[in-house]
Amino acid sequence: MGYADTLFDLTDRVVVITGGSRGLGRQMAFGAAQCGADVVIASRDFESCAATAEEIENATGRTALPYGVHVGRWDQLDGLTDAVYDRFGRADVLVNNAGMSPLYASLADVNEKMFDSVVNLNLKGPFRLSVLFGERMQKAGSGSIINVSSTGSIRPTPPIIPYAAAKAGLNALTEGLALSLGPAVRVNTLMSGPFYTDVSKHWDLEATKEASKAHALQRAGDPPEIIGAALYLMSDAASYTSGSTLRVDGGIP
Repeated sequence: MGYADTLFDLTDRVVVITGGSRGLGRQMAFGAAQCGADVVIASRDFESCAATAEEIENATGRTALPYGVHVGRWDQLDGLTDAVYDRFGRADVLVNNAGMSPLYASLADVNEKMFDSVVNLNLKGPFRLSVLFGERMQKAGSGSIINVSSTGSIRPTPPIIPYAAAKAGLNALTEGLALSLGPAVRVNTLMSGPFYTDVSKHWDLEATKEASKAHALQRAGDPPEIIGAALYLMSDAASYTSGSTLRVDGGIP
């Protein structure tokens, strides 16, 4: 292998990705498998996970395990952790990617159930999974946890206030866990900006394009453009990177 291949090599490592059947999670799963990793595709939609896992296995020859789980439900997360270790005996990377930001007409329409569901999926679930996987990674002597946040956490706008607050909590979680789980386990935030995933079909695309003119690259991202940053944080290329935030947002000021 060439130097870059060696630097980003994930051969025989196990990468667990929540929300891995679509959007940015799907891109990261394919990227990890193409670098030699076996991957676990976890989300609420098991059929979608299974379809993505089959595509990854056919395209890369690596093992892909689908697993149906609601990351926002605390009592389901031990099962995911146990399933990964029962199948592979290890986990080298956890990507806390599952998330949601429900639409609402006004802040008064945000009820307690909606608010709690946003916090549960975007913050509480990642905390619990990070503890479950992180402690086992500590015992094994190495690991990487990647919390996928959003530039909304530092530039909150009215339509995403509960989501932005939860993601801001996730940013704080990264820094605390990096200290708690280090030096064996690295914990970092991958902070994404606007990407044209399936979620973007609910956007006002003209408004998005107009807003993007103020960004350094003057556009939203294409989903594959997340892969390089994700592979960096997954691999030994980031061996001295922990407690950090890597923004992939096209240069939002």
